[in-house]
Amino acid sequence: MEFDGVMSPIRWHLAHNRHLDLGPVAHIMGILNVTPDSFSDGGRYVQLEEALKQCERMVEEGASIIDIGGESTRPGAEPVSAGEEQDRILPVIEALARRSNVLISVDTYRAETARLAVERGAHIVNDVWGLQHDPSIAGVAAATGAGLVIMHNSRGRESRPSPVEDQFQFLNRSLEIAQIAGVKRSRIVLDPGFGFGKDAAEDIDLMANFQSLKEFEMPFLVGTSRKRFLGALTGRDAQDRDIATAATSVILRMKGAAIFRVHNVAASRDALAVTDAILANL
Repeated sequence: MEFDGVMSPIRWHLAHNRHLDLGPVAHIMGILNVTPDSFSDGGRYVQLEEALKQCERMVEEGASIIDIGGESTRPGAEPVSAGEEQDRILPVIEALARRSNVLISVDTYRAETARLAVERGAHIVNDVWGLQHDPSIAGVAAATGAGLVIMHNSRGRESRPSPVEDQFQFLNRSLEIAQIAGVKRSRIVLDPGFGFGKDAAEDIDLMANFQSLKEFEMPFLVGTSRKRFLGALTGRDAQDRDIATAATSVILRMKGAAIFRVHNVAASRDALAVTDAILANL
């Protein structure tokens, strides 16, 4: 189906014979960090029942997807072993898949963790290293039929001066890896990676020129929730950045984003409902 902008209908094919229709309605991915040290909600959901209650809250508030991660990706965070990551997230994924029909995403860059997560019930693999840390994760997506989120990441490498140009350089390489592994394009969503190796000026530049990424002719997920650049703009601590997050959701929806990864589902849901109503009348 030809891609012609923010309202263009696209069916995202996922594992376990599921799908998500993108386009006329914005979708929200609720964040669940099963970690002791994430920058915003570390330590709050490390117990299984607390994690599941938070999933239930986010679904009630309007989340289409729950993104479950077991290793903090905040700047300076200590990496954990694959075993520890799996011990944190797999019980939550398995229990949530039994209790709910919500779509489940696993936030990992490790192929084995991704494989086990899909086996336990996850529908989507969300790789913050865009397949370029462990390229074999693309093979897992291909073999399982999982939806795949490929994120741009500037950490640990020299980026091009233009944030938009660097998006094309990095993400085109990631798409080559996916294609070689046999991942169908209909299973891929891209993410510009706000905050990952980018300073506030670069994040703002990327947001201002986000519409340029329509050249990929692919749907985009965005994750600005409570990021540092919002703190730089507002002077607020992470827990108090939900209004600023909702503002970015509106801006990025108007410029073409399809999925919004957030901590506070209700705030962005309301902001996006208004935005979708306006877009439907343009």
